[in-house]
Amino acid sequence: QVQLVESSGGLVQAGDSLRLSCAASGLTFSNYAMGWFRQVPGKERKFVAAITYNGANTYYVASVKGRFTISRDNTKNTVYLQMNSLKPEDTAVYYCAAYGTAVYTATLSPYHWGQGTQVTVSS
Repeated sequence: QVQLVESSGGLVQAGDSLRLSCAASGLTFSNYAMGWFRQVPGKERKFVAAITYNGANTYYVASVKGRFTISRDNTKNTVYLQMNSLKPEDTAVYYCAAYGTAVYTATLSPYHWGQGTQVTVSS
């Protein structure tokens, strides 16, 4: 059974930094691309970032480029999202996701999801 467990998010101020982590189990982590999504109430879940199986390639939505960094440690079965220069509009529930392939393309949908963690950025 695949499990993706995100670390706690939290309440931060605009301009602060926060790092999310997601520990994976029940899958051969190093074989799969991983991603982060976020969702605000009443809106659909949206793509934030993705990383290929070996960490060689990363992808970001335009609104977070230059501020967020996705990375992974295949020895720890963990994917990270470093969020810097946070803005109030980054407030959302953040979800970790595992894809069914080693590489990422924009047309792919994840196979597995974490439970989500709330990140709130105050102005």
